[in-house]
This record gives sequence, C-alpha cells and structure tokens, in this order.
Amino acid sequence: MLFSFASATNIVTGAGLNISQYYSQFGEVPSVLIGLAIMLFAGFLVTRLTKLLKLPNVTAYIIAGVLLGPWVLGAVNKDILSHMSFISDIALSFIAFGVGRYFKVSTLRETGKKVFLVTILESVLAGVVVTVVIGLCFPTKGWNFALLLGAIATATAPASTMMTIRQYGAKGEFVNLLLEVVSLDDAVCLICYTLAITVINAQAGASANVMDIIMPIVWNLVFLVVGLVFGWIHSKLMSPKRSPDNRLILTLAMLLTIDGCCAIVGISPLMSCMVFGATYVNIKKDQELYTQMDVFAPPIMCLFFVMSGMNMDFGEFAIVGLIGVVYFFIRIIGKYAGAWLGCRIYREKPEVRNYLGLALIPQAGVAIGLAVLGQRMLPAEIGAEFYAIIICSSVLYEMIGPGLAKLALVKSGAISAENLKNPLQNPPEDPKEAIPEHLHGEDLPPLAEAPCQGGKKK
Repeated sequence: MLFSFASATNIVTGAGLNISQYYSQFGEVPSVLIGLAIMLFAGFLVTRLTKLLKLPNVTAYIIAGVLLGPWVLGAVNKDILSHMSFISDIALSFIAFGVGRYFKVSTLRETGKKVFLVTILESVLAGVVVTVVIGLCFPTKGWNFALLLGAIATATAPASTMMTIRQYGAKGEFVNLLLEVVSLDDAVCLICYTLAITVINAQAGASANVMDIIMPIVWNLVFLVVGLVFGWIHSKLMSPKRSPDNRLILTLAMLLTIDGCCAIVGISPLMSCMVFGATYVNIKKDQELYTQMDVFAPPIMCLFFVMSGMNMDFGEFAIVGLIGVVYFFIRIIGKYAGAWLGCRIYREKPEVRNYLGLALIPQAGVAIGLAVLGQRMLPAEIGAEFYAIIICSSVLYEMIGPGLAKLALVKSGAISAENLKNPLQNPPEDPKEAIPEHLHGEDLPPLAEAPCQGGKKK
C-alpha cells in the first residue's frame, strides 16, 4: 500500500529529475555554493507568489523547499543537506532569543493576570486536548507521540494575523489582548516542548537507571542558570560605544556557545536561549539588538525553512494522513475553547471572547523549528512521522490563518467599516506604528516573514 502510494507520488511530482547532478560533478565547493544560491533564489521567487495570495513568507519557503527537494526537482545534493544541520541550530537559537524579548518585567506587570490566564488556557488546553485525543484514537503510536504533538499544539504563529491588523488598521481592546497573548504563546510552547522531550528521552533510555531521568532535568535547570548568567554578561559587553557589527558578532558567539554546550549534554538549547534573551532585555532595556538580529537573520531563516520543505517525505503521508487530519482539527478546537474560557472567566465582551480563538489558529515558525529538532532528537520511528504531520499542518494553518484573522477582526469590531472597504494600500512598514512597542518585530516568524519590518528605527 505504502509502496504504491509513494510510486504514484513519484509520477505526479516528477521525482528523479535530480538537477543537482549537472553541477555537483564539479566538486564540493561549487556544489555547496550553487546549492545555497538555488535555495535562496527559490525562497525569494516563491514569496512573489505568496505575497499576491496574502500568505506569510514562511509558507513560501516551505513550498520552495518541496519544489527543490528529491520529490520534484532534486535541485540540491542530499549530501549537502546532511551536513547543514547546524543551520537549524542557529535558526532555533535566534528564534528562542527573539521570544525572550517579550518577557519585559515592566510590560508583564501592566498586562496583568488576564493575559497570563488567557494565554495559559488557550495554549495548554489545546495541548491537553490534542494529547488525549491522539493518545486514545491512535494507541499504537503510544502516549509519547501524543504528548509530543500536544506540546507542539500550544504554539501560535501570529505573523499572518499581524499582517491583517496592519493592512486594515485594526485597533481596540480586541487587538491589544490578541497581541499580548501571542507575545507569550511561543514561550509556553518552548516550556511544554522542553518538558515533553525530557520525559520522552528519559523513557527511551529507561533501561531503568534513575539517573537517565534525573540528569536531563538537572541539565535543563543548569542551563536556565547559564542563560541568566549569559544575559548578565551580555548586558555588560553591550556598551554604548560598541559598534553594531561587534554587537552582532558577540550576540551570535554567545548563542552558539549555548547551542554547543547544550549539544554536548544532549538537551534542547531553546529554554536557555530564551532566558538569555529575557535576562538581557530586562537588564539592558535594549530593543535595538533584537532589531539588528531581525535584519541579520532572514537569509538564515530562509535556508532553514527551505531545508524543512526539502526534508519532507511524501511517502509518509500514507501513514500519517489520518493522524494529521485529527491533529489539524482538534488543535483548532482546543485553541478556540481555551481562548473563550479565559475571556469568559474575566468577563470579556462577547465580541472579544467569541472571536479571539479564531485569530490564534496559525502555526508555523516555532512549530516547524521544534519539529526539526524533534526529528533529530527523537527515536527514528516517531521522529519522521512527527515531522511530516507538523510541516503539512503548518502549511494548511498558514493558508487559512489570514482569512480567519480578518473574520475575527471584523466580527469583533476591530476593523472600521471604512478601513474594511478601503484597506491600506501601503500598510506601515514599522510595526511600531500599528502594534504596541513591546511587540516590535512581531513574534517568532518575523525573522523569516518580515525581514525588513524591524530594520527601521524611530
């Protein structure tokens, strides 16, 4: 069954073209350089199409990767990809560091308990519902697999929602709550995912040595402290006289140090990098560094997501198809129900509580990054299926996200009738003009999806 499905897919997609053979024969260096150039050009060209369809760039990068991959054009040598896993580590460290910027103590005090409660309910409830349903409906996959999907289900990628907010000049209580919730959402996902990976890896090595369970937890705690210390050190290194170039060099060096040390002990660097970013922004009160990182990161993020698309194995669809469909719909139900419940507890207006969940559906940057990490860290038998489910569902979420966001904004009254009829032809380039200061740079995918938005300074 699987063989016939894969064969049919080969015929439809034209697998076997193997374009890379025409330039890989000239040696390793030309193969690497031309392969990277093809990936960047393809990512850029597909964004021209997705821009017309009002889809975020991350969707374009994934589609470009699928087209370049072995199932269609075979445009990049597989050997090159196998030696480029470090790109994923760099991209993930950027992601986690960027999420840390939103943990400003002053801002968190202002937002109060309401934002925390809504965020916890909409993210954790989605994770719990996905875990329980997948675990009960697909018992052969095991509860570890269900737990992992549940941890990923907590994430939200709000870039498409923010694009719609800017395009239609949306504003008001609904928009403020939405932006504050999504600013914390991915942090919750990183915490849930780190705990899930720790539990799964501990059980996988459960030859029954209790240290196999304790040590990953100990190392995660140790590297939380490392993140705090690095954030403090970095605040001292970033003196006003430091040039922009050296600021970037030192920041990247610190992130790579954390990545490398975490790899040595076999844990995820995400939490440590996030704490590093949060500690720095609270001590230094410096948003410029994150803006510099936003400007520096797009090529790396483009390569990362293109590689993600190239690694997609369509042969897995025959196995994960039904699980993927269940995950897709159950996560939407969990997100909506959690957001509604949180707003209900705080007696939000019906136009807020009834539509907030619709704007939290997209899922891309963080989820895809964690899927790549999971594929590498988890046992092979569940890593490949897990990766395929998240990649495919993320593309679908990003396709329906803008439409659902617009519907939520219209129904909540955040978009005026005039702006609905005449949307801004040139929405503000700087997100500071449309969204609160503490959300400058959007959320995680902004690095990949809005490379020029963080570049302007007030």
